[in-house]
Amino acid sequence: MKLRFVFASEEDLREVREALAPCGVEVLPCLAPIDELQLLDMQRQVSDKLLTAFKRVGKPLFVESTGLLIRSLNGFPGGLTRIFLDQLLAERFSELVGHLDDPGAEMKTLIGYCDGRKKYFFESTQPGRIATQPAGDSGLTWERVFIPEGQEQTYAELEEDRRLPVRHQALEAFAAFLQEHPSWKT
Repeated sequence: MKLRFVFASEEDLREVREALAPCGVEVLPCLAPIDELQLLDMQRQVSDKLLTAFKRVGKPLFVESTGLLIRSLNGFPGGLTRIFLDQLLAERFSELVGHLDDPGAEMKTLIGYCDGRKKYFFESTQPGRIATQPAGDSGLTWERVFIPEGQEQTYAELEEDRRLPVRHQALEAFAAFLQEHPSWKT
């Protein structure tokens, strides 16, 4: 069956396709331009993006957002992570946040799915901290600055395939939901 995905990058689309293919989902790129609300609250941000996209497309679809929540900054940047990191880049971000008294952070992925009748959300989190300087080679800034709990290296240094485990956990929960609720296929 086919399901539409509002995506940010080709890499996101490829990763989502790989994760959902085993449960029989063909992920279609949804090119509906969305003026995404810029909010700290990821739940509200994803919910708004989901409903806006559904109103435009009128068919079941899903959206995804991954962000960093810095403990000593009361969850900032949260839903603003992409904008914040795009402005500061990895070096400045690590310089500012990695040297805080508490550089603890949580990486969070939130997937929103709308079937036309109801919204569903699938979340995954990974505790860790922000590195004092970026490390590893990756296109995504947060992979170079986030050190998962129990590790001494950033995601970019640890992950050869460059996929975020936190995103995959949320996608696995979404895939399990789709398999348990075959009504999405209608």
